[in-house]
Amino acid sequence: MRIVIALGGNALLRRGEPLSAENQRSNVRVAAAQIALVYPGNELVIAHGNGPQVGLLALQTAADSKNQPYPLDVLGAETEGMIGYMIEQELGNLLPSDVPFATLLTQVEVDHRDPAFRHPTKPIGPVYSRPTAERLAKKYGWQIASDGEKYRRVVASPRPKRIFELRPIEWLLDKGTIVVCAGGGGIPTAYDEHHILRGVEAVIDKDLCSSLLATSLKSDLLVIATDVDAVYCDWGTPRERAIAAAHPEALEKLSFAAGSMGPKVQAACEFARKTGNRAVIGALGDIESIVSGKAGTQVSTNYKGVQYRRPTL
Repeated sequence: MRIVIALGGNALLRRGEPLSAENQRSNVRVAAAQIALVYPGNELVIAHGNGPQVGLLALQTAADSKNQPYPLDVLGAETEGMIGYMIEQELGNLLPSDVPFATLLTQVEVDHRDPAFRHPTKPIGPVYSRPTAERLAKKYGWQIASDGEKYRRVVASPRPKRIFELRPIEWLLDKGTIVVCAGGGGIPTAYDEHHILRGVEAVIDKDLCSSLLATSLKSDLLVIATDVDAVYCDWGTPRERAIAAAHPEALEKLSFAAGSMGPKVQAACEFARKTGNRAVIGALGDIESIVSGKAGTQVSTNYKGVQYRRPTL
């Protein structure tokens, strides 16, 4: 079975957790332990988010008053290498020594005319109190938005149109390689008026890119691993309920936050609808159970309506 596993940036650096290398490695280690359990007999492609990481690098480069800040496409490429290295090493320590790995810097085409450039929604970097976020926004010219009880910087998140490195990914899979790619949704690029490919100041949504990747690779399963154990209806209210399984059309009729669960639900529904295969949204530490169909929110055209998980007594 060919499986695309998309690791959330907030799962690799949990909300409110210090943005240290060791914390990232510790969370990658949790993911690696789960992925190692589903490796036997499967082809694996691992994508990952980079919202907290790219935001941290952007904050660091903006603090250098002597030079222009590095653009987001370059910072995205940096995070692809950093997180890919950690995933390769931690997973490699758990699997037989002859298992090959490859991390690919993945350029993804977007459209300059995408309306997302006029309405930034993608949260990046650490969370702040409202006064701190407003002070930083004024200092650096950021746009900010609420993220739960906290605030984060938000940037444009255009839809991915094409993954340029798709053929090398397929070649590596044919040779039995575990491929880490499309990190952070890939490096955002677009053609200018002279048909020259250039980087774009944006962060592509990792889940939508992972859905495109899984669909393009004709994958059997898309796993979207995040920092919650399922998709919840009425999240954060006394009526919140975990969704066990759903048909894409039924799930899309519900309302989810645009900057967090919304893109995950959209990505899962698009993959399930286009391929007829299963997509699952669940917790980083439940990947083995997610693959076996025992955890997370299972999305498939084979289900009817929305099925809620029975509450634990």
